[in-house]
Amino acid sequence: MTSAPPGHANSDDNAELAEFGYRPELKRTLGNFHTFAAGISYISILTGTFQLFYFGYASGGPAYWWSWPMVFAGQFMVALCFAELAARYPVAGSIYNWSKRLGNPHVGWLAGWMMLIASIVSIAAVALAYQLTLPQISSSFQFVGDGTGKYDVATNAVVLAAGLILFTTLVNAFGVKLMARINTAGVFIELIATVVLIALLAVNVVRGPQVVTDTAGTGSGQSFGYLGAFLIASLASAYVMYGFDTAASLGEESLDPSRNAPRAIIRAIVASFVLGGLILLLALMSVSSLRGERLSTEGLQYVVLDVLGPTAGKAMLWCVLIAVTVCALAVHTAAIRLAFAMARDNNLPASSRLAKVSPRFSTPVLPTVIIGVLALAILVVNIRQPQIFTVVTSIGIIMIYLAYLLVTVPMLVARLRGGWQPAEGKFSLGRWGLPVNVLAVLWGAVMTVNLIWPRAAVYNAAPPYHWYLRWGAVLFVGAIAVGGFAYYWFVQRHRTGVLAEHAAASPESAPLKEATLS
Repeated sequence: MTSAPPGHANSDDNAELAEFGYRPELKRTLGNFHTFAAGISYISILTGTFQLFYFGYASGGPAYWWSWPMVFAGQFMVALCFAELAARYPVAGSIYNWSKRLGNPHVGWLAGWMMLIASIVSIAAVALAYQLTLPQISSSFQFVGDGTGKYDVATNAVVLAAGLILFTTLVNAFGVKLMARINTAGVFIELIATVVLIALLAVNVVRGPQVVTDTAGTGSGQSFGYLGAFLIASLASAYVMYGFDTAASLGEESLDPSRNAPRAIIRAIVASFVLGGLILLLALMSVSSLRGERLSTEGLQYVVLDVLGPTAGKAMLWCVLIAVTVCALAVHTAAIRLAFAMARDNNLPASSRLAKVSPRFSTPVLPTVIIGVLALAILVVNIRQPQIFTVVTSIGIIMIYLAYLLVTVPMLVARLRGGWQPAEGKFSLGRWGLPVNVLAVLWGAVMTVNLIWPRAAVYNAAPPYHWYLRWGAVLFVGAIAVGGFAYYWFVQRHRTGVLAEHAAASPESAPLKEATLS
């Protein structure tokens, strides 16, 4: 296919928008690689593996590596479902619009709400990764204390993360072109650095792959033996492989999105699985010793410095820093598109302002700023929480998994009722659609329970010990879901409907009906 010039849209590109009752407002400037880069930068191999390796290793020993293929298998089922949806509905706010179309406006609102809050929490979680890398490069980046105080690390993490969130807010406010250029350059560097790191670790191996059978005694004291330890450790892998739907969420700014988005989703998760799995395996095979505390406290940052030495090791950590930056940028971008999508349906407070696209920057500026401020607020609330990394990260993942379930479950119901029709001539699972969809739902449900389970090891491993800290994820997620839906049901649902300024002008493309279900 011959690419259209920047800013030009083929007539087919906007057909799905008309089906939803929207008129095109965002400029189509993103090509095939830009779409792929958006998906893989959200997953971000180097960000995820480097951010929680320490937790996975401390909880499950080297054998925690097996959670990587386990999570991939489950998430790949979800990704296949999303690829089919992306071919049919490549619109902004993918999770929200897919759930609304497959289920009803109420389910769609809840899916969008959960995904929006999850995205804001994820921005904060990703930004915290600066703390795990920058002080390893130079102690001068430890602005608060010397890193040995009880709250030094957590407080300094908030300071560094705030700087990153300010950066992502400014970049996104200046439009998708600037974001795409930075994101594409960052992904290019990340992919090259990942391949180089794999090669360098491979030539320095000191033990065989049988290392992944070593549990390091982590199963002792667990209710279910090593299975209990393994399920806790799986949080580290679950944190990496999500966000592939971002490729579809930029569908209104992409050229030929119904073909490019499904490919980008599949390529992003497969590339992340292969490259990330090799990094984790070779790190375990090349580190000088598997014993000692540094693997369980400093993680892959320690491995890189240990294996490659200070000069090459720090150069690689700078590449990790770039990966974290573009990951935070991609998460922020996806959150903005979701807020825009919900606002133009008049499904958020002050929707007309939130859905306004800047004529100068061709992007919704107000949601950009508000999302950045809310992400900063999450950091401030947790500023003296020693377990800020696992608590904030865990809550973000749980809400993502719930939002995904609010898509895969309605999709399964639609399949069983015969109401789902893939896009003709584009990506389709065919007869595999039903079993893949069933597995996606089962996986999402089981993993959500595993992630939200009130384990002290995840939510309150260090003093002070309080029941509300251990149950913090349940309480927070429950409050967000119940409180948010109550607001929608009693206030917002009576106003729902495509705002006039965003509605399709064509008479045959009528705005979506208002949510009048009771």
